[in-house]
Amino acid sequence: MRIDAHHHLWDLGSRPQPWMDGPWADPIRRDFTLSDLAPELAAHGIGGTVLVQSSSSYEETAELLALAAGEGPVRGVVGWADLTDPALGEALVALGSGLVGIRHQVQDEPDPGWLTRPDVLRGLRAVAAAGLVYDLLVTPRELPAALAAARAVPELAFVLDHAGKPAVARGERRPWAGHLTALARLPNLTCKLSGLVTEADWATWRPRQLLPYAHHVLDTFGPDRVLFGSDWPVCTLAARYDGVVALAESATRRLTAAERAAVFGETAARVYGIGRRGTRQRGE
Repeated sequence: MRIDAHHHLWDLGSRPQPWMDGPWADPIRRDFTLSDLAPELAAHGIGGTVLVQSSSSYEETAELLALAAGEGPVRGVVGWADLTDPALGEALVALGSGLVGIRHQVQDEPDPGWLTRPDVLRGLRAVAAAGLVYDLLVTPRELPAALAAARAVPELAFVLDHAGKPAVARGERRPWAGHLTALARLPNLTCKLSGLVTEADWATWRPRQLLPYAHHVLDTFGPDRVLFGSDWPVCTLAARYDGVVALAESATRRLTAAERAAVFGETAARVYGIGRRGTRQRGE
């Protein structure tokens, strides 16, 4: 099964998205539903998805889990939880089945070392104890702290979202590339091949500008530790769903068929336990 390991859905009438904080977000300042996504998935033979939080809210996580429990392609939810809450373990249990991971907008924290705070590390250990994954939403500024946190909590599976958001628009590869190489040395890290188009110049990007970043991800982590994700609908600021898939297929063209199958589904199924932990397999 081909899997899109990273997409969002939102209903702005019931759940505001505070990160949409300027006119730059106007093209996506509307509701996005599974019905909107379904034709895109069908066009590319994608049978399963991982739905990822977009606001820091237990209420949103509950809403996403309700969507995942219904009919449709969502096989798991990466929700939000307060890592600094001493009762985090109980909160995770209360969220129920369908939850495969936790994420927080670390990139928005004023402290670049936020992930290494003692209360946050305690929370990460609680996520591991619950059998969940932790998605890292960070920029190159926070990558050193992400590395330190992953070393400090080796029992937790970390997934680096959007390849750590390299500065594609400025054509910069340092220090991002070195940080990524260091992260890839840790066995509890995997990386999403996602989000690159929105780190480029939205109006003028070309595949040749993004492919060196994608190839570095694949070369450092290896195909069995890389997950394709669209980052839809955020990606539509810079590219249609077709364009994001085409970029990932171009980046993986030099791989074997088995390696491409890993990037486009098998790695996500293994990392997020799709088919386990209450998540749904096809036909369930």
